[in-house]
Amino acid sequence: WPGITLSTDVIVGFCGETEEEFQHTLDLLKEIRFDVVHVAAYSVRPGTVAARWDDDIPLAEKKRRLHAVEEVQSAIALEINQQYIGKIEEVLVEEANTTHGRQQWKGRNRANKLVFFPHPAEDNVIQAGDLVKVTIERTTPWSLQGCAVAV
Repeated sequence: WPGITLSTDVIVGFCGETEEEFQHTLDLLKEIRFDVVHVAAYSVRPGTVAARWDDDIPLAEKKRRLHAVEEVQSAIALEINQQYIGKIEEVLVEEANTTHGRQQWKGRNRANKLVFFPHPAEDNVIQAGDLVKVTIERTTPWSLQGCAVAV
């Protein structure tokens, strides 16, 4: 399905997870190529069934696995996002983003990708909730950046 966005959650270092099982997880991520992977290292949660099991994966190993997933996913997400360069995307404006002194808008396209674009000269024409056409010029693994071409 063109334009579909896939995301998943991954827990690394779950009780008894072997290195082979972890490598299968990495292989699956590379095969499926999710747009977004929310990853966390396993930690005991009181009151759960797993809390009764032996948390046998050392914290350092959990961190290594977490970083390995982040590294694989970062490369995949960047590749996926680079396909948007040069395209005009319809963006639902969420809010102004003035972090670190920036003067830009923040919104999401129809694939739920985070999109940033600078305030146009006629700034008062854009508001949260507007749909704006944005030409995508740059990407990171986590967002798209461009310029408004039509409000």
